[in-house]
Amino acid sequence: MCLPADLLSAHSFVSLCRLLWKLLLPLVFLCVLLIATLVLLVLAVRLWLQSRRNARRARDSRPTVAFFHPYCNAGGGGERVLWCAIRALQNRYVDINFVVYTGDLGVTGQQILDGARRRFNIVLPRPVQFVFLRHRQLVEPSLFPHFTLLGQSIGSIFLGWEALTEFVPDLYIDSMGYAFTLPLFRYLGGCSVGCYIHYPTISTDMLSVVTERNPRFNNPNYVSNSLFLSAFKVVYYCLFALLYSMAGSCSDLIMVNSSWTLDHILSLWRAPNRTSVVYPPCDVGAFLDVPLEEDGDRKSHSIVSIGQFRPEKDHRLQIRAFKKVLDRRREGTVGREALKLVLIGGCRNQEDEDRVLILRGLCQELGVADRVEFKLNVPFEELKREMAEATVGLHTMWNEHFGIGVVECMAAGKVILAHKSGGPKLDIVVPFEGGQTGFLANDEDSYAEAIEQILALPPASRLQIRRNARQSVARFSDQEFEACFLAAMEPLMGTLER
Repeated sequence: MCLPADLLSAHSFVSLCRLLWKLLLPLVFLCVLLIATLVLLVLAVRLWLQSRRNARRARDSRPTVAFFHPYCNAGGGGERVLWCAIRALQNRYVDINFVVYTGDLGVTGQQILDGARRRFNIVLPRPVQFVFLRHRQLVEPSLFPHFTLLGQSIGSIFLGWEALTEFVPDLYIDSMGYAFTLPLFRYLGGCSVGCYIHYPTISTDMLSVVTERNPRFNNPNYVSNSLFLSAFKVVYYCLFALLYSMAGSCSDLIMVNSSWTLDHILSLWRAPNRTSVVYPPCDVGAFLDVPLEEDGDRKSHSIVSIGQFRPEKDHRLQIRAFKKVLDRRREGTVGREALKLVLIGGCRNQEDEDRVLILRGLCQELGVADRVEFKLNVPFEELKREMAEATVGLHTMWNEHFGIGVVECMAAGKVILAHKSGGPKLDIVVPFEGGQTGFLANDEDSYAEAIEQILALPPASRLQIRRNARQSVARFSDQEFEACFLAAMEPLMGTLER
């Protein structure tokens, strides 16, 4: 007896379903078991960490705010934000302890504080506790020659785990841009979390550079010249941007340092109600005693550049533009001996020191070594002395998130020449009461032309630009930063149990 075809089909379908169920049931059970185990493990770790925090609270009888800043002894603008932030909080909240997670193993805590006083003229009202992290190399870009963003972000998770297991705070602030540590401290440590963003780890500008196949320091020629590699990098950047937005969006408080950074963070993290602009503190007052007078009787002029020796600061552009200026002046009536370039900055590590050696080699190659001076990790008084002697302040970083060095040059009464992008374009080198405050450029030729234009101005015209610039930067003072920072931090500080 033959069965109808439709009955055979139904029977086969039922048999197939039974087979699939028998195969999938163990997998489903295993997945549920693994998820349950993971949840229990997370809960156990969270309880263990909270017990350590409770024991510490019972011992200290006061809450603790911790700042994650692995390079706190680097001497850059981000470090100045850190010390000003801690100083502001210590002045306001006398019954709270403060901790700094740092990877600077070669120095003591007191030496770090002495460095902050020497470089930034900042003295804290009370000592802070330092937690020294042994594995800072996990966030070094040199460790990840490829997939650097992803590698550093994964490394920051492990470094954050080391920090969390060493000390569990009540409030955690990432002050250096390691967003992937935020969920770690929030969900495992049970801490309130906040962050101060100097520069988004990834931005839509970075995506556009790769999409348009433009060579940059973070988009080498072999990638920009390849359609396949460029397409692959776009996909990689998009996936990383998704992970970055997920990590950052768990922050209870988000502070950004400029309008440019605000636009990018809002587009990625989508948390406008928790995000605010807090301009970084610039030591405007320390430069106000630099004389502001006509410089027409000067026989020589110096161009000063302030910024860490990192690749994105583009010191090569400064040297090449300076070479073009010297060549033009040699061809004219003014001798090249009347102009020099002074590069002032901090070196964080051996990689930065090697970069300085390469820059010195470039100066030798271009024949300008006798006209370019390098001043590394200089104390504040020497920095101020160089600023007082300079005529032009030079800045060349593309899409600089803010530009503390730009503000300091303007406060010192220098004619600033900055890159036509990022914070300098949107927030700093903008008209003040209708008057010009500086110059903007974007390549070697435009920088060289702008320097020539500045030096050719009548001394009275240069003086007026310098006055406008000095008056305009009052909004970036330490006092303004402290007021805005404390206002932004107040909701989180109010959650701490005294």
